[in-house]
Amino acid sequence: MTIMKIIKYSPLLLASSIYLTGCSDSETQANQVNEKLTKSADEISKPVVYQVFTRLFGNTQTVNVPWGTKEQNGVGKFADFNDAALQGIKDLGTTHVWYTGVLHHALVGDYSQYGIKQDDPDVVKGRAGSPYAIKDYYDVNPDLAVNPERRLVEFSALIERTHQHGMKVVIDIVPNHVARNYHSIARPAGVKDFGEQDDTSKEYARDNNFYYVPGQSFQVPSSDQYQVLGGDAHPLADGLFNESPAKWTGNGARAAKPDINDWYETVKVNYGVKPDGSYDFPTLPASFATKDARAHYEFWQDKNLPNSWYKFRDIALFWLDKGVDGFRYDMAEMVPVEFWSFLNSAIKMQNPNAFLLAEVYNPKMYRGYIHQGKMDYLYDKVGFYDTLKAIMQNKQAASNIFDAQQQVADIEQHMLHFLENHDEQRIASPDFAGNALWGKPAMVVSTLISRSPSLLYFGQDVGEDGSENAGFGTPTRTSIFDYIGVPAHQAWMNNGQFDGANLTPEQASLQKYYKAIMALNNLPAVVGGDMHALNVQGSDRVVAFSRSLGRQVILVLSNFSEQQQTITINLNSQTTANIGANSALHDLLETHSGVLVSNNDQGASFTLTLNALSSAVLTNKVNNEQ
Repeated sequence: MTIMKIIKYSPLLLASSIYLTGCSDSETQANQVNEKLTKSADEISKPVVYQVFTRLFGNTQTVNVPWGTKEQNGVGKFADFNDAALQGIKDLGTTHVWYTGVLHHALVGDYSQYGIKQDDPDVVKGRAGSPYAIKDYYDVNPDLAVNPERRLVEFSALIERTHQHGMKVVIDIVPNHVARNYHSIARPAGVKDFGEQDDTSKEYARDNNFYYVPGQSFQVPSSDQYQVLGGDAHPLADGLFNESPAKWTGNGARAAKPDINDWYETVKVNYGVKPDGSYDFPTLPASFATKDARAHYEFWQDKNLPNSWYKFRDIALFWLDKGVDGFRYDMAEMVPVEFWSFLNSAIKMQNPNAFLLAEVYNPKMYRGYIHQGKMDYLYDKVGFYDTLKAIMQNKQAASNIFDAQQQVADIEQHMLHFLENHDEQRIASPDFAGNALWGKPAMVVSTLISRSPSLLYFGQDVGEDGSENAGFGTPTRTSIFDYIGVPAHQAWMNNGQFDGANLTPEQASLQKYYKAIMALNNLPAVVGGDMHALNVQGSDRVVAFSRSLGRQVILVLSNFSEQQQTITINLNSQTTANIGANSALHDLLETHSGVLVSNNDQGASFTLTLNALSSAVLTNKVNNEQ
């Protein structure tokens, strides 16, 4: 059998002037499609999201003291994203910059001169604090401003600079929970604070923003294995935090004293879901799975909804007004899908092109959050990422990636691919692959296998290994809780020059390779083509597939082995017809050009030797690919 399996994708709007209606036997139609694609090749691409941990990006300090203060270990600023930095990000093919940690979250620092109440370290994880424990949704982190008094002005300037470089701005919205000490000093006139109007005598009321433990006060969790601030003295680090009655913890824990492993620094937001799990709001008719955002928006206009729904809608629209282009929603699956229909349709009415990415890990929920919840994109972690990681660790055969892709074939264009983010281990860390070069074949497959957008985490392209002991938590992931320097990234940053002058030759080569991969995102076959998984003879460590659109065909082969692999690929008659019999293939990524396709009884075949962790992206250049 020459084709392992075929995953066929639905039509894709490639550009404003192009809409493909599917395959046709008509040569005339095929010629018209190819003519349009050739003319528009420079105008189309897939989304590429560059996630940057904002407070770490521009930090030049290298001492990296565990639990160090910002004075010791340094902290990056909005201003560090200068033209050189933004151009460097753009050079990776970036279309959207996800600035992580922008909103004002709880942290251990004194900004009282700016009217900001100090946070209690007993309910802050790390010294710099979790970006997912928001204390003021209408403000930004004062750590990130050169002049904290003008912090919002400085962020607005960053939004403008990002736009000037042709990229969109994405920030986090954390709907499931807020900081235990939430208090907004920047909310617009007339806006009530979270919990301000709650009836705290009840565990649950529909329009309460929080859930309560009536009659009991909050107790700080304790553990023999954990010391606040690593044991450093602090006037507020006394094992106490005043909260009476206690609120439910962010992960849903209902005890007045949560466990040390709970999200104890946060409290759960109430969306009208009763303690027994039943809903206190209208459900969305099943037919709305096929309706557009406007229909969803109109559905909610005459409904009486829980107070928290309106609060988060107003927050999202506030940031759209500030120039933000989209949101990444933290733990979206812990918030009912009806709320997302309400929120996302309101966002799309204000900005139809808003970029909406959600963290959802339950595959059974994927389609509901896309179709009913009107999400643009979800993480493809449980499935694609987990399988690809297992392949990189030699725990699964390379061909298993097609089984993972098949599970989401009907929604693949909505499933964002990544190899690193702030929650995941760095590729170069010992617990993942131990070598950044493993990211090369994995990124080729992750980027080119489908229409899915791609995410790059800052430092990934230069092999950051996340080995620094920052304080809270353990290495292998770059810390999101403490002030720390990021060595490989700092080598590229070169004290604010952002020219890569301090990269090792190996790091510079890896970054160049990432740029070459991401540049392939403007190929029409990559943006909108069908994917055919090819049969590989000679190795179970090589992934091989084709992407085709019109007459453009690319053949992608990636070696997930630290040894050289020689393989043979058989092509069926259709692929052979598109490529051309007895033709020479050219490599758009590495140096495997001159590969000869030979005819056989079933179509055609070719043999290729791939070096360790090497890939080939082959084409006959029918569309004049460079």
